[in-house]
Amino acid sequence: MKNTILLLLTALIIAACGGDSKSVDAIIESGNLEAIRAKRAEFVIQQQEINQQLATIDAAISELDTVKKIPLVTVFMAKHETFNHFLELQGSVETKKNILLFPEFSGLLTRVYVKKGQSVQAGQLLATIDDGGLSQQLAQIEVQANLAKTTYERQERLWEQKIGSEIAYLQAKANYEGQQKLVSQMRSQVTKTTIRAPFSGIIDDVITEQGTVVSAGQTAVFRLVNLSEMYIQADVPEGYLPTVTLNKDVEIYFPVLGETIQSKISQVGNYINPNNRSFKVEVNVPNRQGKVKPNLTAKVKINDYTNTEAILIPQSVISENANGEQYIYITNSTNKQSEAIARRVIVETGKTQGDFVEIIKGIENGDTIIIEGARSVRDGQLVELKSMTNNE
Repeated sequence: MKNTILLLLTALIIAACGGDSKSVDAIIESGNLEAIRAKRAEFVIQQQEINQQLATIDAAISELDTVKKIPLVTVFMAKHETFNHFLELQGSVETKKNILLFPEFSGLLTRVYVKKGQSVQAGQLLATIDDGGLSQQLAQIEVQANLAKTTYERQERLWEQKIGSEIAYLQAKANYEGQQKLVSQMRSQVTKTTIRAPFSGIIDDVITEQGTVVSAGQTAVFRLVNLSEMYIQADVPEGYLPTVTLNKDVEIYFPVLGETIQSKISQVGNYINPNNRSFKVEVNVPNRQGKVKPNLTAKVKINDYTNTEAILIPQSVISENANGEQYIYITNSTNKQSEAIARRVIVETGKTQGDFVEIIKGIENGDTIIIEGARSVRDGQLVELKSMTNNE
């Protein structure tokens, strides 16, 4: 039956076009424009009749052919879901409490009271330096200051009783106040002969040993580190300035440790670096177990965008036409349960995350999208639905 229909179609085409070849040549040679146009109109009508007959024949073939070659496709149903987009950056761990301690006084390092790895408290004495006689000078000045104080107190009592001169009282007062300032200055100098911990932490290294001559501001003696207040500083491209803000959720992954922790942005820079058009952000790093160390490399994922009613599809199903428009295929149901009509739709995409892309426009909640076989179907083509998958 199928072969008979094809033979009839071939004979129809030959009868419509082949037999008029000589008359067509003759009309063209005559140069009669009106006759040529009339002949062309005749052929157009014949072509339309043939197309209608072809459509009728295709329908008959589809109805009679028991072995149809319909593309098999896999589809999934689009549905609203929460979409969190993450900006991925590289960073390293830092701490504002990681410092080298230098002496404020030059001299012999007479005593080191701590060792490497020892925990210390803020203000704890770590080392002393030979003061070169400053202690003796301080003792002498304190004796003079005590004498000045006694003299001033006596002159004050006499002056309250209207005994003695005002000049003597004022001189005793000025001498006492001057001696107090000298004592304060000398104590400050003596204090510089000691090294104390500016904050609580761990002595990470004893750089200069006891008995070494040190120079003020030049010879590093200790490295003091506190691992309880760590942070990561990262450079963010300026295009993310509206979305990367204070308290945004951050996921931190340490490749060396194989661990992931959750945190938030604790500080956002107010300056755009003109060299790389970026701004800095800081993320606090919880370090309860003390595993995180300064300068440890980390991968930072900042949640810069969230859509609670997003439609996500695999990027692999999206194609692009000659106009640069992106499109996918969805299916419209037919009367038969396992068959559908493929329909091409233009879509507008948003942000991507991994293998999935957000669809902004073109797809509605509940649309059935072709996944497997999308590259081999045409618009309006009949397809067989192989299976329905979840968009995961």
